[in-house]
Amino acid sequence: MRVTRLLPAAAAVLALAGCGSGGDAKSVPPTATGSLESLAAEVKCKPNMQTDADEIRQAICRNGDGKFILATFATDRGQREWINDAKDYGGFYLVGRKWVAVGDDGVVKALRGTLGGDVEIGTDHHAHHG
Repeated sequence: MRVTRLLPAAAAVLALAGCGSGGDAKSVPPTATGSLESLAAEVKCKPNMQTDADEIRQAICRNGDGKFILATFATDRGQREWINDAKDYGGFYLVGRKWVAVGDDGVVKALRGTLGGDVEIGTDHHAHHG
């Protein structure tokens, strides 16, 4: 199964999330590691599994900060390919070792306060007209 088939789910969450809110940068903890379930437990969400494959496990999560996609990957390369393809849809990505959380700006900033990681920003298509 190609990882790019999973991008529409991430795009749907981004569309539902709307515009993010700003926020003050907090002290960033060390980047979390672990299974999708352990990462979800750290941010107090019960994952709604969407994909459970050897290459990627992906779930929709919701907690007090909002709704987001949480995905874990079997390889660093698979993760990077997924992120690079997904960034074409815009959005905000919190990236750890073999995991990513995708949501609006405010959600990603809040998750970073618990999970650590690096924030990456997708392509902004707001100025494009079709």
